[in-house]
Parts: sequence; structure tokens; C-alpha cells
Amino acid sequence: MSADGPDTEDRSSPDAVAALREIGFWLERGREKTHRVKAYRRAADILAGLGESERERRRAARSWQELTGIGPKTAAVIEEAYAGAIPGYLAELRAAAKPIGAEGAELRAVLRGDLHTHSDWSDGGSPIAEMMGTAAALGHEYCALTDHSPRLTVANGLSAQRLRRQLDVVAELNARLAPFRVLTGIEVDILDDGSLDQEADLLAELDIVVASVHSRLRDDRDTMTRRMVYAVANPRVDVLGHCTGRLVEGGRGTRPESEFDAEIVFEACRRYGTAVEINSRPERQDPPERLIRLADEMGCDFALDTDAHAPGQLDWQGYGCARAVACGVEAGRIINTFPVDDLLEWTRSPGG
Repeated sequence: MSADGPDTEDRSSPDAVAALREIGFWLERGREKTHRVKAYRRAADILAGLGESERERRRAARSWQELTGIGPKTAAVIEEAYAGAIPGYLAELRAAAKPIGAEGAELRAVLRGDLHTHSDWSDGGSPIAEMMGTAAALGHEYCALTDHSPRLTVANGLSAQRLRRQLDVVAELNARLAPFRVLTGIEVDILDDGSLDQEADLLAELDIVVASVHSRLRDDRDTMTRRMVYAVANPRVDVLGHCTGRLVEGGRGTRPESEFDAEIVFEACRRYGTAVEINSRPERQDPPERLIRLADEMGCDFALDTDAHAPGQLDWQGYGCARAVACGVEAGRIINTFPVDDLLEWTRSPGG
């Protein structure tokens, strides 16, 4: 998979499971309705769970629709793939896909990874292995898994015990995906007093800590400023996530920016070596461009992330790249242009 979409060993004729998953990728990338995406991903999971003899029996009988969760459209994809052809719907999606954020293509080409992603361990829709396999196929050298922390119960945030179990899963996955690297991480909630929603010793074990405000977004300016400064000054924090909390479009509606003194917060980011995230999600576009320019003028570093909750969203980095280029942010100031060893040296240094 490249930045322009999936690559398989034989892109011309993927197997049925791969075809269904790739359709899901393109639908997610194109911001289609969730129920449409789930139909293809569910069918892929059902098909992948069948034994070889059961698959052959149903293939011969053309009885795919007898399986709950496989309908006429997904059955047609399966039939075409088993016939050795590119399913028509997949071919249509491939042909219709356009580059995302063409203005930022040069910057996208030098990004080595993504530092803010979610799996089905919290509020993402796909397993860790599928998210990270897609990141590798997109050409990334590394990708951070940053599921939510426990206070965000609506997002099934990870307790310390669950996060420790996840670290074991990541270690096993790294052994399989090498040289691609899954970075251990978390999107930790900034609590009301600016402290962090996870055990300090556990945060110290992680490769990447993204700290974000998810609650009391309408606190007054002084309160929010103190809260954010306290968090970004914490030596465990590497990235300040979607700093204004705004929503500008999408199914969740819109939400105004949180009020805080951006100069004070960005000066704290610069002083304590915390990168300001340029969040690529279309509904966030956070920070707004005036704040990207301010952070850049003040000498901040940046992390250009997708905040992906599904495999197809991992290709949304182009949106953030276009905005970074429009604001004059140089590639050398974006920490996920660093090789992985340099990135980890930056995160572990006193000023990073």
C-alpha cells in the first residue's frame, strides 16, 4: 500500500478477504458512512473465520448469502475474487480515489510515521494488527498506537492493567512486522488540574505520550491555560494533541475552540520540548491555521498525525500536510520526519 492506496503482492487479483478489506479501506479513506464500511469489514471477518473446506463448499454452491452478515453486494465481491478477477466495486473505488492534500505531497513523502492512532482496544474500529499492517503498507517506517486512557470511559479507555497487556501484544507484533516498528503509546487525558490520567511509571515506559483535553472544554481562559501548561511541562508528555478541541464538521456536529492563552501554552511547549500536534482529521483541522503559524513563529516542534480510528483514516495525513505547508512549517520541525532512533532519542531527552 502506498500513500495513494493499497498495494498487495498481486494488486491485480487480491483474494476475497483482502478485496473486502481493501474496499473497507477506500470507503474509510473517502469518509463514507460507517455502516457501509462495517458491511465489508464484517464480511471479511466472517470469510476469514471459515475453514478451507467450508469456503470451498460455499464457493461451489454459491451459498455465501446464507451466512449472516454477507449480503448481495459482499457476496458479489467474494464471487468475483474467487473467479480470479478484480471485483468490479473494488476496481471502481481504486479508479475514483484521488490523492489527499496534493499541495502537501512533498511533505507527506518525507514523513516516516504517524504518532496518534487508535485500535479496537479503545474507540477504534479495527484490531491493532490490521491498523499497523496498513500503516506499514502505506510506507510508514513506524506508527504509534495511542489508545485512550481510563477516564475516557465512553472511549473504553485503557486501565493500567489493560495497557500493560497491550504492551505485550505490541512486542509480539513488532517481532512479526520488523523492520516496521509499532511504537508503544497512549493518548492520555489532561485532567482538570493538569495532571495526567495514567500511572507516571507506566507513562515512562512508553515510546510516545500524546496528552489531550477531552473534558471541560469550556473552562475559562485562565483555567484552561494553567491546565495545559501544567500538562505540557510534564516530562512524560511528548505531544500536545488537538489543542483547541474544536469540531468544524462531521456527524458529531460542530464545537467551538477552547479558550486559552496560546502564546503562554506554546512557549511552554517550546521550553519543555513538547510538540504541537497538527491533527489531520477533517472534522478537527486542529489547530486552526492562525495557531499553527503562531506556534511555528514561536519555535515549536510539531507532530503531524492522523488520529486514525480505522485503517483507511491512516491515509488522511495528506490533509494535515497541506495545512502545514500552507502555514510555512518546515519538515525539519516535524518530529515524525525523524528516523525512529532519532525520534526516540528526542522523546527521551529532557527537552523532548
